[in-house]
Amino acid sequence: MDIREARNQIDSIDNELIRLFSERMNLAAEISRYKKEHNMPVLDAGRERVIIQKVIERTPEELRDYSPLLYSLILELSKSYQKRLIGLDTALIHDIRTAVEETPQLFPEHADVAVQGIAGANSQLACDRMFRYANINFFSSFGEVFDAIENGTCRYGIVPLENSTAGSVNAVYDLMSSRNLKIVRSLRLKVRHNLLVKPGTKLEGIHTIYSHEQAIAQCSEFLSTLEGVRVIPVANTAIAAKMVSESDRSDIAALATEECVRFYGLENIKPDVQNVGNNYTRFICISKDLEIYPGANRTSVIMTLHHDPGSLYKMLSRFYAYGINLTKLESRPIPDREFEFKFYFDLDCPIYATNLVQLIGELPSACEEFRYLGTYSETL
Repeated sequence: MDIREARNQIDSIDNELIRLFSERMNLAAEISRYKKEHNMPVLDAGRERVIIQKVIERTPEELRDYSPLLYSLILELSKSYQKRLIGLDTALIHDIRTAVEETPQLFPEHADVAVQGIAGANSQLACDRMFRYANINFFSSFGEVFDAIENGTCRYGIVPLENSTAGSVNAVYDLMSSRNLKIVRSLRLKVRHNLLVKPGTKLEGIHTIYSHEQAIAQCSEFLSTLEGVRVIPVANTAIAAKMVSESDRSDIAALATEECVRFYGLENIKPDVQNVGNNYTRFICISKDLEIYPGANRTSVIMTLHHDPGSLYKMLSRFYAYGINLTKLESRPIPDREFEFKFYFDLDCPIYATNLVQLIGELPSACEEFRYLGTYSETL
Protein backbone atom coordinates (compact mmCIF):
# COMPACT_ATOMS: atom_id res chain seq x y z
CA MET A 1 0.00 0.00 0.00
CA ASP A 2 1.43 3.40 -0.98
CA ILE A 3 0.88 6.60 1.01
CA ARG A 4 -1.90 7.91 -1.24
CA GLU A 5 -3.94 4.76 -0.82
CA ALA A 6 -3.40 4.81 2.95
CA ARG A 7 -4.52 8.43 3.12
CA ASN A 8 -7.61 7.69 1.04
CA GLN A 9 -8.56 4.94 3.49
CA ILE A 10 -7.96 7.32 6.44
CA ASP A 11 -10.28 9.86 4.79
CA SER A 12 -12.99 7.20 4.51
CA ILE A 13 -12.54 6.20 8.14
CA ASP A 14 -12.66 9.87 9.21
CA ASN A 15 -15.97 10.28 7.40
CA GLU A 16 -17.34 7.30 9.30
CA LEU A 17 -15.96 8.62 12.59
CA ILE A 18 -17.70 11.96 12.03
CA ARG A 19 -20.98 10.19 11.28
CA LEU A 20 -20.68 8.06 14.41
CA PHE A 21 -19.63 11.03 16.54
CA SER A 22 -22.71 12.94 15.36
CA GLU A 23 -24.93 9.97 16.21
CA ARG A 24 -23.35 9.70 19.65
CA MET A 25 -23.85 13.42 20.38
CA ASN A 26 -27.47 13.23 19.19
CA LEU A 27 -28.07 10.43 21.68
CA ALA A 28 -26.35 12.53 24.35
CA ALA A 29 -28.87 15.25 23.55
CA GLU A 30 -31.71 12.78 24.14
CA ILE A 31 -30.17 11.83 27.46
CA SER A 32 -29.81 15.51 28.44
CA ARG A 33 -33.53 16.04 27.88
CA TYR A 34 -34.32 13.04 30.06
CA LYS A 35 -31.97 14.29 32.80
CA LYS A 36 -33.56 17.73 32.68
CA GLU A 37 -37.08 16.32 32.96
CA HIS A 38 -36.08 14.12 35.91
CA ASN A 39 -33.82 16.71 37.56
CA MET A 40 -30.76 14.48 37.23
CA PRO A 41 -27.12 15.71 37.21
CA VAL A 42 -25.20 15.62 33.95
CA LEU A 43 -22.21 13.84 35.48
CA ASP A 44 -22.51 10.10 36.12
CA ALA A 45 -19.02 9.21 37.35
CA GLY A 46 -19.82 5.51 37.69
CA ARG A 47 -21.03 5.30 34.10
CA GLU A 48 -17.86 7.07 32.88
CA ARG A 49 -15.60 4.59 34.68
CA VAL A 50 -17.46 1.67 33.12
CA ILE A 51 -17.13 3.17 29.63
CA ILE A 52 -13.39 3.81 29.98
CA GLN A 53 -12.81 0.30 31.34
CA LYS A 54 -14.68 -1.26 28.41
CA VAL A 55 -12.69 0.86 25.97
CA ILE A 56 -9.43 -0.36 27.50
CA GLU A 57 -10.54 -4.00 27.38
CA ARG A 58 -11.60 -3.77 23.73
CA THR A 59 -8.51 -1.92 22.51
CA PRO A 60 -5.47 -3.80 21.16
CA GLU A 61 -2.74 -3.76 23.78
CA GLU A 62 -0.36 -1.61 21.73
CA LEU A 63 -2.99 1.18 21.61
CA ARG A 64 -4.17 1.10 25.23
CA ASP A 65 -2.16 4.19 26.10
CA TYR A 66 -4.17 6.17 23.56
CA SER A 67 -7.80 5.03 23.60
CA PRO A 68 -8.58 6.23 27.17
CA LEU A 69 -7.34 9.69 26.21
CA LEU A 70 -9.58 9.73 23.15
CA TYR A 71 -12.65 8.65 25.08
CA SER A 72 -11.96 10.98 27.98
CA LEU A 73 -12.15 13.85 25.51
CA ILE A 74 -15.33 12.45 23.93
CA LEU A 75 -16.95 12.17 27.37
CA GLU A 76 -15.94 15.74 28.24
CA LEU A 77 -17.48 16.97 24.97
CA SER A 78 -20.63 14.97 25.64
CA LYS A 79 -21.05 16.48 29.11
CA SER A 80 -20.42 19.96 27.74
CA TYR A 81 -23.02 19.47 25.02
CA GLN A 82 -25.58 18.18 27.51
CA LYS A 83 -25.03 21.16 29.81
CA ARG A 84 -25.41 23.55 26.89
CA LEU A 85 -28.73 21.97 25.94
CA ILE A 86 -30.00 21.87 29.52
CA GLY A 87 -29.01 25.49 29.94
CA LEU A 88 -26.69 27.08 32.46
CA ASP A 89 -28.15 29.83 34.62
CA THR A 90 -25.99 29.71 37.71
CA ALA A 91 -25.56 32.50 40.25
CA LEU A 92 -22.04 33.14 38.92
CA ILE A 93 -23.21 33.58 35.34
CA HIS A 94 -25.94 35.91 36.58
CA ASP A 95 -23.32 37.97 38.45
CA ILE A 96 -21.12 38.14 35.35
CA ARG A 97 -23.98 39.28 33.13
CA THR A 98 -25.03 41.86 35.71
CA ALA A 99 -21.47 43.19 35.94
CA VAL A 100 -21.21 43.48 32.15
CA GLU A 101 -24.48 45.46 32.07
CA GLU A 102 -23.91 47.68 35.11
CA THR A 103 -20.17 48.46 35.04
CA PRO A 104 -19.55 51.98 33.67
CA GLN A 105 -18.26 52.31 30.13
CA LEU A 106 -15.03 54.00 31.24
CA PHE A 107 -12.48 52.91 33.84
CA PRO A 108 -12.41 55.56 36.62
CA GLU A 109 -9.75 58.28 36.50
CA HIS A 110 -9.89 58.99 40.24
CA ALA A 111 -10.11 56.53 43.14
CA ASP A 112 -8.67 55.63 46.51
CA VAL A 113 -5.99 53.06 45.68
CA ALA A 114 -3.88 50.88 47.99
CA VAL A 115 -0.32 49.99 47.01
CA GLN A 116 2.54 48.27 48.82
CA GLY A 117 5.64 50.31 49.57
CA ILE A 118 6.34 54.03 49.62
CA ALA A 119 6.67 56.88 47.11
CA GLY A 120 8.80 55.89 44.15
CA ALA A 121 7.90 52.18 44.22
CA ASN A 122 7.07 50.40 40.97
CA SER A 123 3.57 49.78 42.32
CA GLN A 124 3.08 53.54 42.44
CA LEU A 125 4.28 53.86 38.85
CA ALA A 126 1.78 51.17 37.83
CA CYS A 127 -0.96 53.00 39.72
CA ASP A 128 -0.12 56.26 37.95
CA ARG A 129 -0.42 54.44 34.62
CA MET A 130 -3.83 52.98 35.45
CA PHE A 131 -5.38 56.03 37.11
CA ARG A 132 -5.07 59.64 36.08
CA TYR A 133 -5.76 61.05 39.55
CA ALA A 134 -5.34 58.39 42.20
CA ASN A 135 -5.42 59.03 45.93
CA ILE A 136 -2.64 56.59 46.78
CA ASN A 137 -2.54 54.91 50.19
CA PHE A 138 0.76 53.18 50.96
CA PHE A 139 0.92 49.98 53.01
CA SER A 140 3.85 47.93 54.25
CA SER A 141 2.73 44.52 52.92
CA PHE A 142 0.61 42.92 50.22
CA GLY A 143 -1.66 41.51 52.93
CA GLU A 144 -2.38 45.03 54.18
CA VAL A 145 -3.30 46.08 50.64
CA PHE A 146 -5.87 43.28 50.51
CA ASP A 147 -7.13 44.25 53.98
CA ALA A 148 -7.62 47.87 52.89
CA ILE A 149 -9.90 46.78 50.05
CA GLU A 150 -11.85 44.29 52.14
CA ASN A 151 -12.53 46.79 54.94
CA GLY A 152 -13.46 49.60 52.55
CA THR A 153 -10.48 51.89 53.18
CA CYS A 154 -9.69 51.79 49.45
CA ARG A 155 -11.76 50.88 46.44
CA TYR A 156 -8.84 49.39 44.49
CA GLY A 157 -5.41 47.89 45.09
CA ILE A 158 -2.39 47.55 42.80
CA VAL A 159 -0.11 44.54 43.32
CA PRO A 160 2.58 42.83 41.19
CA LEU A 161 1.73 39.36 39.96
CA GLU A 162 4.68 38.24 37.86
CA ASN A 163 7.91 39.41 36.24
CA SER A 164 9.27 38.38 32.86
CA THR A 165 12.71 37.67 34.38
CA ALA A 166 12.18 36.64 38.01
CA GLY A 167 8.85 34.85 37.63
CA SER A 168 5.71 34.86 39.78
CA VAL A 169 5.13 36.79 43.00
CA ASN A 170 3.95 33.81 45.00
CA ALA A 171 2.70 35.83 47.95
CA VAL A 172 0.19 37.62 45.72
CA TYR A 173 -0.98 34.37 44.12
CA ASP A 174 -1.60 32.93 47.58
CA LEU A 175 -3.52 36.02 48.68
CA MET A 176 -5.69 35.91 45.54
CA SER A 177 -6.46 32.31 46.37
CA SER A 178 -7.40 32.93 50.00
CA ARG A 179 -9.21 36.30 49.71
CA ASN A 180 -12.44 36.99 47.87
CA LEU A 181 -11.30 39.84 45.63
CA LYS A 182 -11.64 40.37 41.90
CA ILE A 183 -9.25 41.50 39.16
CA VAL A 184 -10.62 44.47 37.18
CA ARG A 185 -7.58 45.43 35.09
CA SER A 186 -3.95 44.50 34.51
CA LEU A 187 -0.88 46.33 33.26
CA ARG A 188 2.51 45.32 31.86
CA LEU A 189 5.03 47.83 33.15
CA LYS A 190 8.56 48.00 31.79
CA VAL A 191 10.84 47.91 34.83
CA ARG A 192 14.27 49.54 34.95
CA HIS A 193 16.51 49.08 37.97
CA ASN A 194 19.23 51.57 38.82
CA LEU A 195 22.02 51.67 41.37
CA LEU A 196 21.27 54.69 43.56
CA VAL A 197 23.67 56.18 46.09
CA LYS A 198 24.21 59.31 48.12
CA PRO A 199 25.84 62.03 45.99
CA GLY A 200 29.57 61.48 45.84
CA THR A 201 29.58 57.73 46.52
CA LYS A 202 31.59 55.74 43.97
CA LEU A 203 30.90 52.21 42.75
CA GLU A 204 34.15 50.87 44.21
CA GLY A 205 33.23 52.27 47.64
CA ILE A 206 29.96 50.33 47.96
CA HIS A 207 29.90 47.50 50.52
CA THR A 208 26.14 46.85 50.87
CA ILE A 209 23.20 47.00 48.45
CA TYR A 210 19.54 46.94 49.48
CA SER A 211 16.50 46.12 47.35
CA HIS A 212 13.41 43.96 47.01
CA GLU A 213 14.06 40.26 46.41
CA GLN A 214 12.45 40.40 42.96
CA ALA A 215 14.68 43.32 41.92
CA ILE A 216 17.71 41.48 43.27
CA ALA A 217 16.81 38.45 41.13
CA GLN A 218 16.26 40.66 38.09
CA CYS A 219 19.73 42.22 38.52
CA SER A 220 21.63 39.05 39.42
CA GLU A 221 24.11 39.30 36.55
CA PHE A 222 25.22 42.80 37.50
CA LEU A 223 25.41 41.93 41.19
CA SER A 224 27.59 38.91 40.45
CA THR A 225 30.29 41.25 39.08
CA LEU A 226 30.64 43.05 42.42
CA GLU A 227 33.18 41.42 44.73
CA GLY A 228 32.77 41.59 48.49
CA VAL A 229 29.40 43.39 48.34
CA ARG A 230 26.55 42.21 50.57
CA VAL A 231 23.07 42.19 49.00
CA ILE A 232 20.25 42.48 51.52
CA PRO A 233 16.55 42.12 50.60
CA VAL A 234 14.04 44.59 52.00
CA ALA A 235 10.29 45.00 51.61
CA ASN A 236 10.36 47.35 48.62
CA THR A 237 12.75 49.04 46.17
CA ALA A 238 11.64 52.51 47.24
CA ILE A 239 12.12 51.57 50.91
CA ALA A 240 15.68 50.59 50.00
CA ALA A 241 16.24 54.02 48.43
CA LYS A 242 14.82 55.76 51.49
CA MET A 243 17.10 53.70 53.77
CA VAL A 244 20.14 54.84 51.79
CA SER A 245 18.98 58.45 51.88
CA GLU A 246 18.43 58.48 55.65
CA SER A 247 21.52 56.46 56.60
CA ASP A 248 24.72 57.98 57.98
CA ARG A 249 26.73 55.49 55.93
CA SER A 250 28.26 56.41 52.59
CA ASP A 251 29.12 52.86 51.49
CA ILE A 252 25.57 51.63 50.76
CA ALA A 253 23.36 51.67 47.68
CA ALA A 254 19.88 50.70 46.55
CA LEU A 255 18.48 49.05 43.45
CA ALA A 256 15.44 51.21 42.73
CA THR A 257 13.54 53.26 40.16
CA GLU A 258 14.80 56.47 38.58
CA GLU A 259 11.92 58.29 40.32
CA CYS A 260 13.60 57.63 43.67
CA VAL A 261 16.44 59.96 42.64
CA ARG A 262 14.21 63.03 43.04
CA PHE A 263 12.12 61.62 45.90
CA TYR A 264 15.13 60.89 48.11
CA GLY A 265 17.92 63.11 46.80
CA LEU A 266 20.07 60.27 45.49
CA GLU A 267 22.41 59.87 42.53
CA ASN A 268 22.08 57.25 39.81
CA ILE A 269 25.60 55.93 39.22
CA LYS A 270 24.63 52.84 37.23
CA PRO A 271 21.37 52.97 35.24
CA ASP A 272 19.54 49.95 33.79
CA VAL A 273 21.34 47.16 35.63
CA GLN A 274 18.57 44.59 35.13
CA ASN A 275 19.59 41.35 33.41
CA VAL A 276 17.58 42.04 30.27
CA GLY A 277 16.34 45.22 28.66
CA ASN A 278 12.95 43.68 27.97
CA ASN A 279 12.09 43.42 31.67
CA TYR A 280 8.38 43.68 32.45
CA THR A 281 6.32 43.26 35.59
CA ARG A 282 2.63 42.49 35.32
CA PHE A 283 0.51 44.36 37.87
CA ILE A 284 -3.15 43.68 38.60
CA CYS A 285 -5.79 46.07 39.87
CA ILE A 286 -8.03 44.33 42.40
CA SER A 287 -11.41 45.27 43.82
CA LYS A 288 -13.98 43.95 46.29
CA ASP A 289 -16.73 44.15 43.69
CA LEU A 290 -16.93 42.41 40.33
CA GLU A 291 -16.43 45.04 37.62
CA ILE A 292 -16.19 44.11 33.94
CA TYR A 293 -15.31 47.02 31.68
CA PRO A 294 -15.83 47.13 27.90
CA GLY A 295 -13.12 45.30 25.97
CA ALA A 296 -12.45 42.76 28.73
CA ASN A 297 -10.73 39.82 27.06
CA ARG A 298 -8.68 38.06 29.76
CA THR A 299 -10.26 35.82 32.39
CA SER A 300 -8.55 34.49 35.52
CA VAL A 301 -9.77 31.53 37.55
CA ILE A 302 -8.42 29.36 40.36
CA MET A 303 -9.25 25.67 40.58
CA THR A 304 -8.46 22.78 42.85
CA LEU A 305 -8.72 19.68 40.69
CA HIS A 306 -9.72 16.23 41.86
CA HIS A 307 -6.62 14.28 42.88
CA ASP A 308 -7.04 11.73 40.09
CA PRO A 309 -4.79 10.69 37.20
CA GLY A 310 -5.39 12.87 34.16
CA SER A 311 -7.46 15.52 35.96
CA LEU A 312 -5.33 18.40 34.62
CA TYR A 313 -5.38 16.92 31.12
CA LYS A 314 -9.19 16.71 31.22
CA MET A 315 -9.40 20.33 32.27
CA LEU A 316 -7.06 21.47 29.53
CA SER A 317 -9.06 19.47 27.00
CA ARG A 318 -12.10 21.58 27.87
CA PHE A 319 -10.25 24.76 26.98
CA TYR A 320 -9.11 23.16 23.73
CA ALA A 321 -12.61 21.92 22.90
CA TYR A 322 -14.00 25.43 23.26
CA GLY A 323 -11.17 26.99 21.27
CA ILE A 324 -10.07 29.13 24.24
CA ASN A 325 -6.38 29.96 24.46
CA LEU A 326 -4.66 29.37 27.80
CA THR A 327 -2.07 32.12 28.39
CA LYS A 328 -1.02 31.32 31.96
CA LEU A 329 -0.91 28.23 34.15
CA GLU A 330 0.47 28.58 37.67
CA SER A 331 0.38 26.00 40.46
CA ARG A 332 0.55 26.69 44.19
CA PRO A 333 0.75 24.03 46.94
CA ILE A 334 -2.33 23.51 49.12
CA PRO A 335 -1.44 23.89 52.81
CA ASP A 336 -1.77 20.69 54.88
CA ARG A 337 -2.21 18.52 51.76
CA GLU A 338 0.82 16.64 50.49
CA PHE A 339 1.74 17.19 46.83
CA GLU A 340 -1.65 18.68 45.96
CA PHE A 341 -1.97 22.01 44.22
CA LYS A 342 -4.29 24.79 43.29
CA PHE A 343 -4.06 25.92 39.67
CA TYR A 344 -4.32 29.49 38.47
CA PHE A 345 -5.44 29.86 34.83
CA ASP A 346 -5.48 32.91 32.56
CA LEU A 347 -7.77 32.51 29.55
CA ASP A 348 -7.66 34.66 26.42
CA CYS A 349 -11.25 35.20 25.27
CA PRO A 350 -13.66 38.18 25.16
CA ILE A 351 -16.29 38.22 27.90
CA TYR A 352 -18.98 38.53 25.22
CA ALA A 353 -18.09 35.14 23.68
CA THR A 354 -20.75 32.51 24.33
CA ASN A 355 -18.12 29.77 24.60
CA LEU A 356 -16.47 31.55 27.56
CA VAL A 357 -19.76 31.91 29.44
CA GLN A 358 -20.54 28.27 28.71
CA LEU A 359 -17.12 27.18 29.98
CA ILE A 360 -17.37 29.22 33.18
CA GLY A 361 -20.78 27.70 33.82
CA GLU A 362 -19.36 24.19 33.49
CA LEU A 363 -16.11 24.53 35.44
CA PRO A 364 -17.46 24.56 39.03
CA SER A 365 -18.89 21.06 38.62
CA ALA A 366 -15.72 19.79 36.93
CA CYS A 367 -13.35 20.40 39.85
CA GLU A 368 -13.15 20.18 43.60
CA GLU A 369 -13.05 23.95 44.15
CA PHE A 370 -13.55 26.84 41.74
CA ARG A 371 -12.95 30.58 42.04
CA TYR A 372 -13.72 33.13 39.33
CA LEU A 373 -11.32 36.08 39.70
CA GLY A 374 -12.69 38.31 36.99
CA THR A 375 -12.57 39.24 33.32
CA TYR A 376 -10.61 42.33 32.40
CA SER A 377 -8.34 43.99 29.84
CA GLU A 378 -4.56 44.39 29.99
CA THR A 379 -2.76 47.56 28.98
CA LEU A 380 0.87 48.20 28.12
